[in-house]
Amino acid sequence: MNSVVDGLWQRKSARAYETREIRAEEKRVILNAALQAPTAGNMTLYTILNITDPNIKKRLAVTCDNQPFIAKAPMVLIFCADYYRWYQLFKRHVHAVRPPAEGDLLLANADALIAAQNAVIAAESLGIGSCYIGDILENYEIHRDLLKLPTHVVPACMLCFGYPTEQEKKREKPKRFMLEDIVHENCYHQEASERMEDMLAARGGIADSKKLDEWVQRFCDRKWNSDFSKEMSRSCAEIVRDWCTK
Repeated sequence: MNSVVDGLWQRKSARAYETREIRAEEKRVILNAALQAPTAGNMTLYTILNITDPNIKKRLAVTCDNQPFIAKAPMVLIFCADYYRWYQLFKRHVHAVRPPAEGDLLLANADALIAAQNAVIAAESLGIGSCYIGDILENYEIHRDLLKLPTHVVPACMLCFGYPTEQEKKREKPKRFMLEDIVHENCYHQEASERMEDMLAARGGIADSKKLDEWVQRFCDRKWNSDFSKEMSRSCAEIVRDWCTK
């Protein structure tokens, strides 16, 4: 494998960082790498918030499901889906302009996430670890006010960056599913995706039916039935309402 592909194989989330700062030139490389990402119509439907204020980082550590390491991360970036710039431009120059709708939100969200992954890959090549924080989707109203987001700008994801500690470097990367389980040829093979028990057994060695049942119950309670998951869905519904009614 070449160095880029090898980096993808080696990369894992890092939540514990060394105290050394990320140099300004390294940060600039990461941010410029994000801007090289594919973008719909070359519109760059996102804005990147570089969070340097320690008080904002501390607040985000609480509002994003109480994760203290966020406040300690040397670099925190929030990738926002952003149609504000273009919509305001259209209104200034075009007589009749439709308001942004659900499709525009999804497209801008995709733009932001693709750019974020570019930043992750660039950081990995520099020896800088990263961790996606999906919890930025929670507490929408709080984050909107905290980050002074105008209408049609919403957080898509947050990333924490830093040099991983030695313990983080040695931590084993969680196993992924088999290629054959995830790649379907030509169309969706529903029967393949209904074999989740076999997929989990192959990935994690959970073959005993009783242990599997217990594992699924715990996982469901921790993820699907959790309070943060319910709050994320509530916030996303509010984001759609806010985006589409103003």
